[in-house]
Amino acid sequence: MTKTLFVGNLPWSATEDDLTRAFSQHGEVIAARVATDRDTGRSRGFGFVEVPEEYAEAMIAAMNGADMGGRPLTVNEARPREDRPRRY
Repeated sequence: MTKTLFVGNLPWSATEDDLTRAFSQHGEVIAARVATDRDTGRSRGFGFVEVPEEYAEAMIAAMNGADMGGRPLTVNEARPREDRPRRY
């Protein structure tokens, strides 16, 4: 089983490789992606890291508040889309 972690407050320059490198220090990373703006292609300041379930809690504990590019990361388990309120 895998879990997807939400990673917020990313530096604008962060790449998927940066996320993978940072999180792989604490366990296996299956995939990482940085959310980008549809029109400009620029980072939206958050991303997602997919990890095996057994590493999820340790990674959240280790990376929540960790510094990346001078910014403290916000890391928690991602909620499924249907659980989020819609913005209009």
